[in-house]
Order: sequence, then structure tokens, then C-alpha cells
Amino acid sequence: MHKTKRSLPRMSPEQLGIVPQQVISFLDDVKAHQIEMHSFMLLRHGQVAAEGWWAPYAPELPHMLFSLSKSFTSTAIGMAVHEGILKLDDPVVSFFPEDLPNTLSEHLAGMQIRHLLMMGTGHDQDTMDALINAEDGNWVRAFLQLPVPHEPGTHFLYNTGATYILSAILQKASGQCLLDYLTPRLFEPLAIENPTWAACPRGINTGGYGLNITTEDIAKFGQLYLQKGVWNGERLIDEDWIAEATSKQISNGDGGDSDWAQGYGYQFWRCRHGVHRGDGAFGQFCIVMPEQDAVLAITSGTGDMQGILNSAWDYLLPGFLPEPVATNEGSAELSEYIAKLQLEAPQLRSESILETQVSGKRYEIDQDQMAQVPFPLKELRIEFDRDSARLNMKLESEDSITLGREHWLVESTITIEGKRTRVAGSFTWKSQDELVLTMQAIETPFCATLEIRFADNTLTMNSRYNVGWDEVITVQGKAIN
Repeated sequence: MHKTKRSLPRMSPEQLGIVPQQVISFLDDVKAHQIEMHSFMLLRHGQVAAEGWWAPYAPELPHMLFSLSKSFTSTAIGMAVHEGILKLDDPVVSFFPEDLPNTLSEHLAGMQIRHLLMMGTGHDQDTMDALINAEDGNWVRAFLQLPVPHEPGTHFLYNTGATYILSAILQKASGQCLLDYLTPRLFEPLAIENPTWAACPRGINTGGYGLNITTEDIAKFGQLYLQKGVWNGERLIDEDWIAEATSKQISNGDGGDSDWAQGYGYQFWRCRHGVHRGDGAFGQFCIVMPEQDAVLAITSGTGDMQGILNSAWDYLLPGFLPEPVATNEGSAELSEYIAKLQLEAPQLRSESILETQVSGKRYEIDQDQMAQVPFPLKELRIEFDRDSARLNMKLESEDSITLGREHWLVESTITIEGKRTRVAGSFTWKSQDELVLTMQAIETPFCATLEIRFADNTLTMNSRYNVGWDEVITVQGKAIN
């Protein structure tokens, strides 16, 4: 497996003025709230004080960022503004004359790049569904056809389609896609290796989601913002842009205890405690704490994103001291704690007498029940070995996943959103006739659990997911050999 270079310096938490027990308390609190974290990296004064991955997640693996991608798109716009390629008050419609509606509304005509950045386009619902559903694959045209009921700049609405339009504008203005534009300007200087970014049918990077990088890469991005755009003595981002992008540009609520109501910048969220962040669905975070001179990078698979922030404020913030901690006694305890981080493979019952009967049988899935399933499963076959099993699935194409008997095996890849991604698999038996398969896609937040009950030549399969789909999905199948 490709090893990512560890390019950030490391130092003990005590040397950096962090109380190790507070980091442990943070991790304990997250666990107590049943929040599934996949990795974290805590920096202070530009150095890594603590870092951990919940096995089978690992440091060298990229992770889907979801909307944390937006902060990188904003950065590209800031660079383009500094280079004179764009201006914040440029009208959006000026870049796409060939895609405009027949009648140009006053609000659409008044929409500027700054309104896209601040999520103040004037729309009353996220435009992304309309873009994805555009039959001709022209997402720009689909965006420009939508009604704009509010005056741009007056109404906050979180709008992933707006960030896509930023990506499209950058490509139109620079002649490069977002990923190619950022590579020499951001990714290479920060030693972010092999970033990937999803694209629309016309080859424009999605902008609002789709970037895949490692936890350390997220931390470096946060550190760059903490250092006001300077990296290794070289200015990468204009300092005024960083101040503007991370300041409140539009109101998104009335404050209070919600970190989603403290104001919004240019694709960055304001937080309590003078903090700002980029974030993505299911708990992907780049948290910058200027008052503490600290950065916290996190990847997760949770629906409780506020819970992670609450734990950070409650336990990490009090752990930052103005001077180094006198002793190093807590470092060993923290290191031991972190070394044991893992997502437990389910262990219920290691064997069943049914294994020899069902091993290798092909089961055809009832297609009338497949409309509700997130993936178009047609057939499955499970072959058991002494210490492992292989799940063969016929979807649009053939896929197979190797699973460890009550332990993780990382030997397989599957396609998620057009990208091959590694899967850790395990299996156990709930009873003599009920098999439990767990598949953790370890470059994403997603984990699928299949509970399969065998009876004669039929099976009933219940599918559930840790995030993304709330309901349990049940389908039937019958043996065909």
C-alpha cells in the first residue's frame, strides 16, 4: 500500500502546552455519545501533538471530504482573484452567455461571485438535485434556469450547486479545471499527494463535494489558514482573502449553542469560541482555532456533527495552556490509548452448521424489491473458507468482497461514486441460520451491514447503513443452483 509522507513535524503534547488527559477525555466523550470517528489530528504551533486512526482506517488512506471540499474551492477563487483572473463583483451570468435562459430575471442578473461564495445566491432550495437530474448533463444551464426568488446577498441558503458554479467559473476564466488549477498553487506546495476530485458529465470538478485527501492533508490545509496563507516562507494565499473568507459575510441563524448559526464566510463556517471551520457531511472537519494557535482535522461516519464540536469545545479547549506542561507523564497514557483505537468487527458466533449447505449457492434477488435499495443488486453468492468468506455480488458488474471471520480483512475494492475504494470486511453468525456481514468502505464514511437469514432455498436480507440511509431495507432471494 502506498505510504503517504508525514510532512508535518511531531512533538509531545506537553511540549506544545496541551494536557494529554484532556485529549483522552475528548476521545472518551465522543465514544460515550456513540459517535463513529475514523481519524483525528491535533496540531498546535504548527506541530502534531496527537493523532489517531480507528483501524481499519489508516493514515495513508484518503477520505471523502464531502462539503469540506467547498473550502478548497473557495481557496481557488481567492487565488484567482489575487491573480486578477476574477473579481468578486463579477456577474455570474457574464461567464455563461450560451447557457442563459431566454428571459433574464433581475435577481439572476444581479447574482455575483461573492453571492455564490457566501451562500447568498437568492435561491430558496439547494440547486444540486436539479443539476444532477439535468438530462443533457449541462449543470451550468440547469442552474441558470432555476428561479431566484430572493435578492442575492440577502438570504442565506446552503447551496452545493452554488459551489459547483464557482468551479465552472474558475474553469471558464482560467482554462483549467479546479483540480489542475490548485495542483501547483496549493496541493504541491503542501505536499498533498494524489488528490482526486469528482467531475460533472462535462468534466467540470463538482466543487461543492468530491475531493479525496488524507487526514494529514486536511490538517495542512487548516495550518495554512492559521498561518494566514504562508507555507514554508512562501505566500500561497493573500492574507486579506483569508481574513475575509473566514469572517462572517452573511447571517445564518441567531447564534446560541449551534455551530451552524454563528455566521457564514466564503465557504467557511463561523463557530463559537472565535473558531472557524470547513466541514463535510457525516463529520469531516478542518477546525482552525486562532486564539489557541491550533488546528483539529477529523474524519468520521456520524450524523451527530454538533456532538463532535461540543466534545472539542468541552474538553480540548481547556487543555490548551499558555506554556509547556511541566511533565511528560500523560504522553505515554495518551499514546497507549490511541494505539488501541479501532472499529470493532462484530463477534457473535464464529460458526454455523449451515455454512457447508449455503457456501457457493447463487441467490437471485427479487427485483421488484430493489427499487428501494441504494445499489442494484441482482445476485449474490457467499463462499466460506476456514478463516474467511468471499461475498460475490452481481450488480451492474461483478464485485467481490473478502471478509474475515470475526476480524477485518482489507483485500477488496468496490466502486463508490465512480471511484474504486478499499473495503474492510468481516462476518459472524447471529444464530445458526442468520449471517451478519459487515463492510466498512475505509476511504469513505460508509459502513454497510447485511443480515441474511437462510431458510431452505431462500434468503431474507436486511441491509442497514451507519449514515446516509436511515431505514432498514429488506429484500428476498432464492437459490438458482
